[in-house]
Amino acid sequence: MIAFGGGVLLSAVSLVLVPDGVKQLSLPWVIAAFLSGGLSFILLDLLLSKLKNSMAQLAAMLSDFIPEAIALGAGFATGDSTGMLLAILISRQNLPEGFNAYRELHAGGSLPGKTILTAFLLLVPLGPIAGEAGYLWLSGYPKVVAFMMLYAASGILYMTFQDIAPQAQLKNGFAPALGAVLGFLLGLVGQQLVQ
Repeated sequence: MIAFGGGVLLSAVSLVLVPDGVKQLSLPWVIAAFLSGGLSFILLDLLLSKLKNSMAQLAAMLSDFIPEAIALGAGFATGDSTGMLLAILISRQNLPEGFNAYRELHAGGSLPGKTILTAFLLLVPLGPIAGEAGYLWLSGYPKVVAFMMLYAASGILYMTFQDIAPQAQLKNGFAPALGAVLGFLLGLVGQQLVQ
């Protein structure tokens, strides 16, 4: 499941976020967006590794969820067909990510399962709120949306190779690699269907 989520994230980066982001920005702005996203996620990762508590895991989950939702709302506002594809990919990726986050939080033993699920349910409205903000306020600013897409893409790449890929390993097993391939294929098929 974790590897499938990683494959979906890679497809969102390579098929939606980066292509749509580079259409609107000049090369210096592309570089600035991508570097700032990666560096921000590195700094966040360093901060969260020092905290080492259950709130750190929740913050890590939200660090990509909120920019994705804002970009998604703005994508729908511009009328681009990739908005639907991004919505599908984000929803397919959030399920394995939520499963993994629950598993890690529960294994840490600091919070009971019901408390973790309640916290997750309380976070659900943040996605639609961020999406609505993107739809209402950023649709008239395509360069800002493009910057956010590249920023999020860079952060997602960092997170995929820092957190997701190392966790998606089985001894003598091919299932994680196949899961990543299938996750990416889902994005590829989705892209072909919306074109």
